[in-house]
Amino acid sequence: MPATPAWPPQSTPRLFVEGVLAAGQALRIEGGQAHYLAHVLRMKPGAPLKLCDDQTGEWLAEVTDVAKRDLTVQITKLLRGRETVPDLWLLAAPVKKARLDMVVEKACELGVARYRPVITRRTIVERMNMDRLRATMVEAAEQCGRTALPQIEEAVKLSALLKDWPAERTLYFADETGGVPLAQVAKPGPAAILIGPEGGFDPEERDLVRALPQAIGMSLGPRILRAETAALAAMSIWMATAGDWQG
Repeated sequence: MPATPAWPPQSTPRLFVEGVLAAGQALRIEGGQAHYLAHVLRMKPGAPLKLCDDQTGEWLAEVTDVAKRDLTVQITKLLRGRETVPDLWLLAAPVKKARLDMVVEKACELGVARYRPVITRRTIVERMNMDRLRATMVEAAEQCGRTALPQIEEAVKLSALLKDWPAERTLYFADETGGVPLAQVAKPGPAAILIGPEGGFDPEERDLVRALPQAIGMSLGPRILRAETAALAAMSIWMATAGDWQG
């Protein structure tokens, strides 16, 4: 007797939507998402769809109507709840567009809870399209099966960031002049990773960070890393030693 095919199929499209989802709810999808579903995927009434709201989890829905500019779907059941993520922030001086897109994409994939650009004296790029960065994170989460999105915040100057630093959060910062290997000092609990710009922090900034009681200078190995590589390496090391990669 042939096996019953899995439902919904693994190929079922996934989308993040605004608002809180619930069983039995009818939802209209418009704009670019509707164009993608109707004209690229050519979805018809009865087709399954997975929807995430970044609040309750991932839901199974069924297309009920396809119009020229929108689709209507019916929410049927909760497939899984919103995932729990470690309380890790990524605070990084912004780099050029393509590299910055990669950083936020991988930050989402790796499971950070919050991303915020930090402006330092040697930062070259100070203007960022936050809507584009958010869209990059959403696309990464859709493709990787995530049910949670990192919070994304507007850029902040380094001095302002440190002035209001929360007492319970450890700050691991990339110290080009030497530091402790991150794998040796990373510990569970509220944490943040601070990555400087190309060229690193200037001496005054480094002293300012070091003066913070919660700050720990970290080393990422014997080789010089570009800013975006340092961010990815640090996130990976922390997740592997203090995050949720150990289960």
